[in-house]
Amino acid sequence: MTVADDVTLNVATDEAASLRRIVWSSVIGTAVEWYDFLIYGTATALVFNKVFFAAGNPTLATIAAFGTYAVGFLARPLGAAIFGHYGDRVGRKAMLAITIMVMGIGTFLIGLLPTYQQIGIAAPLLLIGLRFLQGIGLGGEWGGAVLMVVENCPTHRRGLLGSMVQVGNPIGNLAAIGMFALVASLPENDFMTYGWRIPFLISIALVGVGLYIRLNMEETAAFRQVQAKKEVASLPIVEIFKHHRRPFFTAVGLKISEIAYASIGGVFVMSYATANLGLSRTVVLNGAFAASLVALFAIPLFGWLSDLLGRKTMFYASCLFSALFAFPLFWLLDTRDPTIVICTIVVAITFGQMVMFGIGAPWYSELFSARLRYSGASLGFQVGAALSGRLTPLIAASLMAWSGGATWPVSLLLIACAAVTATATTLAPEMANKELT
Repeated sequence: MTVADDVTLNVATDEAASLRRIVWSSVIGTAVEWYDFLIYGTATALVFNKVFFAAGNPTLATIAAFGTYAVGFLARPLGAAIFGHYGDRVGRKAMLAITIMVMGIGTFLIGLLPTYQQIGIAAPLLLIGLRFLQGIGLGGEWGGAVLMVVENCPTHRRGLLGSMVQVGNPIGNLAAIGMFALVASLPENDFMTYGWRIPFLISIALVGVGLYIRLNMEETAAFRQVQAKKEVASLPIVEIFKHHRRPFFTAVGLKISEIAYASIGGVFVMSYATANLGLSRTVVLNGAFAASLVALFAIPLFGWLSDLLGRKTMFYASCLFSALFAFPLFWLLDTRDPTIVICTIVVAITFGQMVMFGIGAPWYSELFSARLRYSGASLGFQVGAALSGRLTPLIAASLMAWSGGATWPVSLLLIACAAVTATATTLAPEMANKELT
């Protein structure tokens, strides 16, 4: 081997090691953020309608609880706009450090909140404020974490490695569900008094770990090139809405069906199964736990397939599943058989959410140039999440109240969301194995 060959080999090895550090740093940091955001969803379905809202009509209390859950999705576009602006002007790394602190503080303070019985209407108002803070943090975090990987990885592996960032979601979800499974084993009175607070309070330690990891990451080469060429956008969001509306609205549409299935299969089903079907918390938590465990392997698999088959093919397949499974989802849950219920949750989350969730990370980023990528990808992702995720559980609970407990309106809602995303998929360009602009 010549000296030149030896140098080339060492450079390639160093680049591969650097890429691995970037990927796993993004995964771990994102897992902490998702843990903070997702424990709220679990608590919404199991606790908040009893702790933070007046006793009386349980249906109205559940709708109100899902309303506060929706606030986090409403805040996410604002977080995407704020941190996307500075991410495109200052850099990806700095925004990642700030967002994890914003998320962590909001989560920790939720664990300290007094209940409705203690301070009355101030309790749900404070809860809404802290949920809003959570949404701001997650809205700004996602784009930066994805771009740290997408802007550093090889073109032919962008689907696989870009989707790896999304593995932080099931890791965070597993941690959240695992914590709630532990505290849910407490006697009912202890669980409702202090047990539910524990998952929120321990998040402060996880934030410290995530912050340390992110402070040791390096800025992406793509952003450094934008800076070197003096092409940094002065007002990225204005530029997007003025000159890049089509990719933005395409990204919004691509998100609609995925987040609808996430909200129904991951949050609404918990409330439906426990309150309407009389199933135990353990059954639905086991279903969510199993779905997250499967997602650890399914997300990178779907990302890898998108590099081989294309982003559009995978999205079309998931949209078709989402429409066809909308009615069987509730038929299977209504059997009340624990095994069937758990398998139903796993199938719904895996093929209704995780296909598009994993592949969407690189695809949203591929729709925009480097100088606008943080703002464009983040805002498209988060506006879609806000429109569908903010409203779907709330609409579903309202539709069931309107229909006297029937689930067919919720199934029709899922089919409509799948149709929206299928349309956006048709309009989106195929970006698998194509160079980033």
